[in-house]
Amino acid sequence: MKALILSGGKGRRLRPLTYTGAKQLVPVANKPILWYGIEGIVATGITDIGIIISPETGAEVKEKTGSGDRFGARITYILQEEPAGLAHAVKVAQPFLGDSPFIMYLGDNLIENDLNSFLQTFQQQGLDSLILLRQVSNPSAFGVAKVDDRGRVLQLIEKPKVPSSNLALVGIYFFSRAINGAIASIKPSARGELEITDAIQQLINQEKQVESCQIDGWWLDTGKKDDLLEANRIILDTRLTAAVRGEIDDRSQAIGRVEIAEGTKIVNSTIRGPVAIGSNCQIENCFIGPYSSIADNVRLIDSDLEHSVILQGAQIVGIEQRIVDSVIGQRAHLTLAPRRPKALRFMIGDDCQISLV
Repeated sequence: MKALILSGGKGRRLRPLTYTGAKQLVPVANKPILWYGIEGIVATGITDIGIIISPETGAEVKEKTGSGDRFGARITYILQEEPAGLAHAVKVAQPFLGDSPFIMYLGDNLIENDLNSFLQTFQQQGLDSLILLRQVSNPSAFGVAKVDDRGRVLQLIEKPKVPSSNLALVGIYFFSRAINGAIASIKPSARGELEITDAIQQLINQEKQVESCQIDGWWLDTGKKDDLLEANRIILDTRLTAAVRGEIDDRSQAIGRVEIAEGTKIVNSTIRGPVAIGSNCQIENCFIGPYSSIADNVRLIDSDLEHSVILQGAQIVGIEQRIVDSVIGQRAHLTLAPRRPKALRFMIGDDCQISLV
């Protein structure tokens, strides 16, 4: 059994962050989104993993994620020259996959459930495909499945105007080698892509064994800012362990579940958890409120924030009004603002320099 993780695409919904980096490397609770998927796959015992990368961001994904040693896995990087669809990604990965069954995992998805029970269902029932579904309030925004009473998939439709159900496809799929033949027999959709929903529908038309499981935990597609902040909130709420390894002076306090990494210095500040703070940060005269993640080498002086994600190397100095619901890119500089009556909300890409006057 192998795994295929998709970490390509252009990440248009997370711009400006993704003008300069891969959306799958944006951190949630100070860990790249992509790594959660790798860890979930390795926890099933699958360690042979292919990662689809793009020409624009592939080098960064390879540099940060490495050979897989840190996860107990062996990672093969597979270049997809253009974002021509999920089924196209499987086609490009064919030399790596061979005839092996595999999990396909979209690298910007997070789910609460572990994968073991789904893998067992797929293997024990000898299925050609197992898809994961979740009820949603806006099915027209997703690929939608129509299933019978026992979970057998009858029909798949990509972003239907009139949905036949409210069951959306979660970005995690299990396939036998039969998917390769199905992909070979489909044509590009109206948007010029080889759709994985069309390939699965081809399996259904061929009377292959295609079943579904509904997940009961949370599912997050972190492709937009608000989804990213929600993922950060949930991970901090459910998985953060309090651990203070940095320095906190006697004028500061850390309240609740707070993680502070080595080399970070907290001076005359209040940290109210859940909060994760990376290594070698400088935090002075600040209030850091709940559901905030601060990456390594961040400098925060005379500023307040909460429910925000601050990426590596950012500097925020002298922002007297509270920053909320914000994502600040790597090495961005945000400085000097007079006090105003309202909170500030930002979506700032890497290497920006912004002064408020």
